Amino acid sequence: MFDIRKIQEQVIFDVVKDESNVTIAQNIVNGEFEDNPTWVKNTMKRLEDNFDQLTVKKIRMKCQCGYAMDEKLALVKELMATSNNLEEFANNEKARNAGLSYDEHILYLQFPFCPCPMLAEVDKLDSNTWCQCTTGYSKVLFEKAFGCEVNVELLKSVKMGDNICLMKIMPLGKISFD
Repeated sequence: MFDIRKIQEQVIFDVVKDESNVTIAQNIVNGEFEDNPTWVKNTMKRLEDNFDQLTVKKIRMKCQCGYAMDEKLALVKELMATSNNLEEFANNEKARNAGLSYDEHILYLQFPFCPCPMLAEVDKLDSNTWCQCTTGYSKVLFEKAFGCEVNVELLKSVKMGDNICLMKIMPLGKISFD
């Protein structure tokens, strides 16, 4: 059976271990008697207590699950094939339906709900640390599609009390639309 908690524990353990050591990684993911919502909150608190904010973000961005990445990459490539620039790309009906928009040379991606199964039972998060995995996911997705480095910034999070999840996608190089 597919156990998202076990997958998340292993991913976080591996990334933290690579950033520090096995003992710190074990201490951070250890929550054997915690239910999922409690584990998520406590794991992020333990992460924040052991690392500075930039390192925490770096760690969480590497924890992205990659779920349905090939499917989403195919959609982005399809949209790129019918566009000449980022504005056309984001103004395509399929792009808008997928949550993409464009304003003043910046691409945005939004969701009206939290897509993370680990947060299904979490009412509200104390910080946006957990949500940084989605910035990592979007970074990987758009770098593969655009063929250049991409910065992603989380602007809003449903689980932080916002009405949407919103990310700013900023390509740092030339995108090849052909």
